[in-house]
Amino acid sequence: MASGLLSRTLFAHRFLKSSSTSLSSTKPQFFSSVKKAFYSQAAPTYFSYKVVGSFTCCLASSRVGTMATFSTLAVYSSEPVVSVDWLHANLKHPDIKVLDASWYMPNEQRNPLQEYQVAHIPGALFFDVDGISDRTTNLPHMLPSEEAFAAAVSALGIENKDGVVVYDGKGIFSAARVWWMFRVFGHDRVWVLDGGLPRWRASGYDVESSASGDAILKASAASEAIEKVYQRQAVGPITFQTKFQPHLVWTLDQVWKNIEEGTYQQIDARSKDRFDGVAPEPRKGIKSGHVPGSKCIPFSQMLDGSQTLLSNEELKKKFDQEGISLDKPIVTSCGTGVTACILALGLHRLGKADVPVYDGSWTEWGGHPDTPVSTSTSEA
Repeated sequence: MASGLLSRTLFAHRFLKSSSTSLSSTKPQFFSSVKKAFYSQAAPTYFSYKVVGSFTCCLASSRVGTMATFSTLAVYSSEPVVSVDWLHANLKHPDIKVLDASWYMPNEQRNPLQEYQVAHIPGALFFDVDGISDRTTNLPHMLPSEEAFAAAVSALGIENKDGVVVYDGKGIFSAARVWWMFRVFGHDRVWVLDGGLPRWRASGYDVESSASGDAILKASAASEAIEKVYQRQAVGPITFQTKFQPHLVWTLDQVWKNIEEGTYQQIDARSKDRFDGVAPEPRKGIKSGHVPGSKCIPFSQMLDGSQTLLSNEELKKKFDQEGISLDKPIVTSCGTGVTACILALGLHRLGKADVPVYDGSWTEWGGHPDTPVSTSTSEA
């Protein structure tokens, strides 16, 4: 059913492949605002990456008549987002792939596929958060196997050389989950669009709802590739090679062990009421409360009023207020492993690129009959 719905509703533009790259000796230039992640000029023709010291450079050139001009696009290694201005200027780079990774809580009653059909960033493909997931568990949208992720991403036309920009329909929400997924599988050239689709539209940039047969085929193929991998069937050509980073993913057993050892500071991204156990969980059969010893920083505290990521100074203040030391290991969790990635995004901006996410999060922990649970009442 998912494949059929994808085939009827997904739209995007074809990205042209380019084998040409060019490096420039021009020094990197940066936006004055920390949220403007890249400096760029419009319509460059060639694009490549280079790591220089503590930052990653994206090198581009553009040609006007017979004169070539160059600009160096640079981002510090701790910078996990790009601005809508940068994406707009670089949207047609052949090595930039844009993904709409919108996903919503069940009680919001929003359909991300239908919303994608109505409006999406030109050329963006739909990344199905629920579909590109582990089919061997009843837990929602858990991390798929390496083979499954590689098959799905390859079907979308993404290669290891590509830079991936992920956005969603809320600002910064589920896009952070897909950013984390790519990093788990060894792809660091991935960024979240700061402010997402709302910021894009508020900036006056165009959206599209026109169909592309190529995009429909890719989206359907990604869904079918996942099914085939878990059914042990042959899949199409693999253009994306994974390199699993186990230190970025935690399991239930690791959380349980950490309760005893206390090596990691665990931060829960759910609302304070859910964390305290005074509000019911949105999914049936899940206990209320939190993992003993964990602390609560709701994911919304990582964002400003326009749903863009806070500055370094503001982010640090949020963690300081809850007694979180950036000098000690941190693990994040939430309800189903989505908003925990927003905490990881904020911590990445602060230079902590090694923060694991507890994938099963509270849906797994709170649904297990033997796991210990704390509430505001039990800790009073």
